[in-house]
Amino acid sequence: MEKHQKHAKMTKPNLGNFGRNEWAIIGTPCGNIQKLALELSEELTPQYKTAYIDADHKAGDEGANLSFDTVYTDKIGYHRFDFKGQLTPFQFRPFFNETDIVLVNGNHFSAKRQLIVLDPKKMESLSRKLDRLTQVDAFLSLDNEHKLIPDFLKSHLPHWADIPVFNIQETNKIAEFLTLNVSKTPIKGLILAGGKSTRMGADKAFLDYHGQPQFAFLADILRGLDIEPHISCRAEQKTEFSQNYETITDTFLDLGPYGALLSAFRQDPNAAWLAVACDLPLLDESTLEFLIENRNEHKIATSFRSPESKEGFPEPLIAIWEPSAYPVLLQFLAQGINCPRKVLINSDIELLTPSVSDALTNVNTPEERDSVLNLLTQ
Repeated sequence: MEKHQKHAKMTKPNLGNFGRNEWAIIGTPCGNIQKLALELSEELTPQYKTAYIDADHKAGDEGANLSFDTVYTDKIGYHRFDFKGQLTPFQFRPFFNETDIVLVNGNHFSAKRQLIVLDPKKMESLSRKLDRLTQVDAFLSLDNEHKLIPDFLKSHLPHWADIPVFNIQETNKIAEFLTLNVSKTPIKGLILAGGKSTRMGADKAFLDYHGQPQFAFLADILRGLDIEPHISCRAEQKTEFSQNYETITDTFLDLGPYGALLSAFRQDPNAAWLAVACDLPLLDESTLEFLIENRNEHKIATSFRSPESKEGFPEPLIAIWEPSAYPVLLQFLAQGINCPRKVLINSDIELLTPSVSDALTNVNTPEERDSVLNLLTQ
């Protein structure tokens, strides 16, 4: 008998307690950890967005006198929130969703990955925290004399001999090591073919501008760029595409392209999704290649300025949406917003100007279609 499953299976994002890429520094006094974290941040900035997690026991009494449940203070150069209550990873992760690298004081908090400082003064303490050493990426020696790995670590870490050792003073080498170990995010293509094409009077995904249906033309471009295409469609459309293409049917219903993006992230929350609409018949390989080459993985999306917008608003339906966009999209939806452009306008994104503005020409009516066909046959 098949075991009853209480909850639907879902692909989970690769997150730690705080973010996707987090390292706890453990094995030395807090002052050393704080100093190293600051020096690493200076090495990593501005290429990466960094964060630091620590505890301040001296401020415990001060927090107990907080009259309000939550206090927000604009500190001019930064923002500060003080609030009561306990936080779990489910509350922490939204705060660090758009952070590239999170450094953690391992004396107080656990993280998915660890850097162990080989400090003789803290070895006894470290031996009592072996449960926190789940994925040790490097050892940090205080000097040339303190590179010996104690027996309790050798027993706990079977592959200890393969773990690199850095001098704690060589922050540039440690920072470079961290950047090399930041998780890489693949790009998958999402061809938006689920629209009802009401104004066109015919399915825009199947219109022929280049000797084949537009969705197939876009899929060939993506494959030429080594990106796996997926056709986003409604459930009743699946049989029209599924024989030759991977499909993603809408699981967030009646939300248009917004629901298509959420459905794609629901299937794979660890990929970046390059969304391409079927109503851009002049879109070519060079334009998509330019978008990919100028992708900024450290922001929630990379998008073009829409040539049809006087304000230069971003074009959400030819854009690369990073994994960090998934919770942002859900947060906007929870506030009653289902416009992907509004999400981009109100978020930290990379905004590009297309080298050929005609490539983003939007075609939604028979008259616009005939005009483009005339242009293509000239």
